[in-house]
Amino acid sequence: MIATYHHIPVLRERARELLAPALGGASPLLVDATLGLSGHTESFLEALPRLRVLGIDRDQEALEYSRTRLAPYASRVSFAKARYDELGRVLDELFPGQEPDAFLFDLGVSSLHLDKPERGFSYSVDAPLDMRMDTSDELSAADVLAQYDKRQLADIFRRYGDEKLAARYAAAIIDARAIEPLLRTSQLVDVLQRATPYALKDKGHPAKRVFQALRIEVNRELDSWATALPQALDRLAVGGRIVVMSYQSGEDRLTKQELHRRCHTTAPLGLPRELPEHRAQFTELVRGAEMATPEEVITNPRSASVRLRAAEKLRKVTQ
Repeated sequence: MIATYHHIPVLRERARELLAPALGGASPLLVDATLGLSGHTESFLEALPRLRVLGIDRDQEALEYSRTRLAPYASRVSFAKARYDELGRVLDELFPGQEPDAFLFDLGVSSLHLDKPERGFSYSVDAPLDMRMDTSDELSAADVLAQYDKRQLADIFRRYGDEKLAARYAAAIIDARAIEPLLRTSQLVDVLQRATPYALKDKGHPAKRVFQALRIEVNRELDSWATALPQALDRLAVGGRIVVMSYQSGEDRLTKQELHRRCHTTAPLGLPRELPEHRAQFTELVRGAEMATPEEVITNPRSASVRLRAAEKLRKVTQ
């Protein structure tokens, strides 16, 4: 029996609208590198009867769920348990010599993680401090809190959570763990609430940014993304398209910088004529980053922080 999750794919129609022009061939290949609960992929398979999909996810539970959900399309779907920065290896193994026509990245935490409190991603429910997307990984959030020093903790809270009270929270965690190990989400929430100045008590939940930062650190999300995006852009077929949906500033900043670099000429200033090898490799398909409409945010609150960027490949890189 298939599990039930409160899952509404973010910007589903918009993602399909942007990628569909690249998927009109005889047997096009879409790589959904963040398969999750497969809501986006199911939409593509329903709309495009010749489409093949490679679904990648690091979470075994997500893959098992998606195999069941996508069973009607089993002949057109391949699955791989891997991080998205391993997509090159996966493509070589499952689709050797083939260039994908489209890539879809829906970054961040999935509904599967949020809707299962025991995974430890939510600060609103007491659970073990886990936060591993791949439960076979060694490092958990509890390990980070137990092993990192004050400087390291403050650094990840600041870099991955944009947390202004990073140093204060790091110091409070060091003091608390000297008394007892921090093993549950409720313990960490209590430490953070006690460390928050009274004047800031009504400025949002004090655990929100810290939990985000811990999740990113545990799963090495930004490091993986910095490797995965260039791989995807290099692997994409000419005329192929990529859509990236980010939910926090670090991911979106990396995406913006890499796309900007590849969507502009590399010709030195002053050249009388742009040489072919200096021409832009990609063209952006949307102006800046698109957000969910107010209507979608109402029906799907998890779309509130999304930033979508998209591009089309114009030429291969010349060596």
